[in-house]
Amino acid sequence: MTDLPEPGKPTHITAETRQAEKDRQRRLKFYSASQWTLIWWRFRRHRAAMVAAVILATMALAGIFAEFVAPYGTTTRNTGYIEGPPQVPQFCDDNGCSIRPFVHGNKTERDPITLRAISVPDPDIRHYVSLFVPGETVKVLGIFETDRHLIGLADPELKIHFWGTDDLGRDVFSRTIYATRTSLSIGVLGVMISFVLALIIGGVAGYAGGFLDNAIQRVTEVVRVIPIIPLYMGLAAAMPKEWSTTQVYFAMTLILGLFGWPTLARRIRSQLLSIRNEDYVVAARLAGARPGRIIGQHMLPSFTSFIIVDLVISFPYMILSETALSFVGLGLRPPSVSWGVLLQQAQSVRAIEQTPWLFIPAGFVVLAVLAFTVIGDGLRDAADPYSEAK
Repeated sequence: MTDLPEPGKPTHITAETRQAEKDRQRRLKFYSASQWTLIWWRFRRHRAAMVAAVILATMALAGIFAEFVAPYGTTTRNTGYIEGPPQVPQFCDDNGCSIRPFVHGNKTERDPITLRAISVPDPDIRHYVSLFVPGETVKVLGIFETDRHLIGLADPELKIHFWGTDDLGRDVFSRTIYATRTSLSIGVLGVMISFVLALIIGGVAGYAGGFLDNAIQRVTEVVRVIPIIPLYMGLAAAMPKEWSTTQVYFAMTLILGLFGWPTLARRIRSQLLSIRNEDYVVAARLAGARPGRIIGQHMLPSFTSFIIVDLVISFPYMILSETALSFVGLGLRPPSVSWGVLLQQAQSVRAIEQTPWLFIPAGFVVLAVLAFTVIGDGLRDAADPYSEAK
C-alpha cells in the first residue's frame, strides 16, 4: 500500500519526476492527436514553407481587399506623370531628415537625347506619405463603401506612384494589386473545378474498374493529347467581342478547369485501384454500403494527404497557364487586369530600356509560383508518416 503524505506536510517533487510527467503528457498528446493535427505540427516546423505561406496569405489578403490597399483604381490616370519612374518613400535627403516618410515632387524636363518629355524629381518639394488617406470612393468586397485607402498622400489632389506609371499614366502598384486578385482567384477556381472533376472521374474509374475504367481512360487520353495553344486560340476567337470582362473571366476559369483534371484523375484512380481489395473496403461492400459512401468515407480518406499535396502543386501550373495565355492575348483582355495582361505592356525593347518597372508583375508571378512549390514540398514532408524519423 502506497504511503500517503501527511496532511500539511510539503511534498518534494524532483526534477526527474517533472520531466517524466512532461514526457508522458507529450506522448499522450502525440498519440491522441488526429491526422490533421500531426500534419500541422510537422508542417509548421518547415520554416521555408511557413514563410511561403505567410507570403501567399499576404498576397491573397491584398488581392481580396484591393480596393482598400490600392491607392487608385485600375483605370485612374495621372496625365502629368505618364511613364513616370517609381517614387520610393525616403526619410532623408539633401535638405535633412524627417520622422515621416516622404517623396519628392515632380517637374517636367526634356530628355537631351530623345527630346522626350520626362518627369524628374524636384528635391525642393516634399510630399509626406500617410496611412488611411482619403481618395476615390470604392466598395470593399462589393459591400462596404469607403473613401479611405491604406496608404497614399494626405492631400487627395496629389498622387503617389510607388512603382511608377505606364504609357497612359495609370498606377502600376494599384493595377498589380488588382491583378493579384484576378490571377490568384482564377488559379483557385480553376484548380477547384479540375479537382472536383478529377475526384469524380478518377474515383469512378478506380472503384469500378473493368470496361468503365477502360472507357474513362480512353477519354482521359483524348483530353491529354489535345494541343493546348491551338485549342485556346480557337476558343479565344470564338468568344464574342461584346462579352463583358466578367463573362470572359468566368469563361477563362471554366476552360482552365475543364482541361486540367486528367493528371490528378489518373493519380486518384491508381490509388483507388491499389486499395479497392483491402479488408476494410471489402467489409464495407459486404455490409451493403453504397459505392459513393465507400469511396468518400473509406477509400479517399486513406490518401487525403496525397490529394492535398497534389492539389497545392497544381496551383502554379494554373497560374502560369493564365499568365501565359493572357500575355499572348489569348486570355483576359483589357480593361481586365491580371499579371499576364500587365506584362503585355512590357513586350517591347522600348519598355525594357525606358520603363523597366513595368516588369514588376513578373516578380509576383515568380514569387507566387515559388511559394506554392515550397508549400507543396512542406506538405509532402508533413504528410509523410515516416518524416519523424528523418
